[in-house]
Amino acid sequence: MMRHALAGLLVAATLILPLGAQGADRPDPTEVHQTWYSLVLELVRHTPTYSPPVASRAFAYLGVTTYEIEAARTGTLVSLAGQLNGLTPLPAPPAEETDPALVLHAALSDSVQNFFGNTGPRGQRAIQITRDDMTARLSEGIDPAIVERSLAYGRQVAAYILAWSATDGGAVIENLGFPMTYTPATTPGAWVPTSNVALQQAPLLPNWGSVRTFAMTDGKACPLPPPPAYSEQPGSPFYAEAMEVYDTGKTLTDEQRMIARFWSDDPMLSSTPPGHWITIALQILDREAAPLDRRAEVLALLGVAMADGFIGNWQTKFEYNLLRPITYIRRVIDPKWEPLLNTPPFPEYPSGHSTQSGAAAAVLTALYGEDFAFEDATHADDGLPARSYPSFAAAAREAGLSRLYGGIHFRAAIERGLEQGACIGAKATALKTRP
Repeated sequence: MMRHALAGLLVAATLILPLGAQGADRPDPTEVHQTWYSLVLELVRHTPTYSPPVASRAFAYLGVTTYEIEAARTGTLVSLAGQLNGLTPLPAPPAEETDPALVLHAALSDSVQNFFGNTGPRGQRAIQITRDDMTARLSEGIDPAIVERSLAYGRQVAAYILAWSATDGGAVIENLGFPMTYTPATTPGAWVPTSNVALQQAPLLPNWGSVRTFAMTDGKACPLPPPPAYSEQPGSPFYAEAMEVYDTGKTLTDEQRMIARFWSDDPMLSSTPPGHWITIALQILDREAAPLDRRAEVLALLGVAMADGFIGNWQTKFEYNLLRPITYIRRVIDPKWEPLLNTPPFPEYPSGHSTQSGAAAAVLTALYGEDFAFEDATHADDGLPARSYPSFAAAAREAGLSRLYGGIHFRAAIERGLEQGACIGAKATALKTRP
């Protein structure tokens, strides 16, 4: 994985250059795929508009792009056209010979340039370096007609997927995702801002729940019952949930603190929660030396599930519009209370970490089995030791509980978020991927 303590993304991209200079073997399609995904994980960390929902959308479209190229090339995968909402059959490959690595490179480079068109100058430079170096390495010794035909077809596929993506309602992110005007609710249990930052006096992406989904019918396809009724009465279910957050925060063990930080995955400081699960999948795929069709299948289904997870989760968040623990605890229990982690600027119920982790775990469990043990070294380069899990479900549960330890969510948001994620993940795993 291309993860470093960077002075800028340019350093990450330039790590590619010596490979060509040293006469390394020509990259195969799998190396092309690895290179672009490594860069994307860095770009997510360094692009201000890439909140978790936005990141999940990009991962889904990138996953589908690779998947459809492999489906057309190998016949080992069934096209998702007609299965994903709004996706019609893609352009057929040329009758004449094309080079698979060049096709994939052209498609991913155009896609990454589009999805990260608003990243900073170093990110733009990193994209350009990666594009130019990989094009040169892949073109060496290849018939120029095949090179041109391959690049043209890859760009055609990218353009087709990008045109589809442009119609989903999530393509344009203005004001970093915060509405320019917002009228807050005034009911006692309603969400209120938890930050003094001027931009965050409105909630993040309040309309994301209406973005077009991929595998589920719409954002309401996996609904949840309401959270416990708001109450400030000691002994009420809501008060008890708040007290659990409060008491847990005062008695955190070192292990619980580590868990909270391991799964925090804050925007601009990490590749975000969906990037964390993509990294888990990439670690497994790399460990197994998985062929490209398997990589395409895993990452497409995982991307689709998490993108739908955030759409469904956001729809539910703004349906119930529940206040955060920090608001309630300071209002009712202890005005000086501080949670371990910073509270995100949007409603509480259900937990986004839980929904998307539940969806990711459902997909990976369907692909690898219920008792698939793995090690997660996502944050090794950030100084956090790897963690081991007996199953994907166990990792998802820990990701959910990390938000209780961090003081960000009540238990109902975690448990029901995992349930919602399982429902959403099942929609993705119902897609037909193999003949």
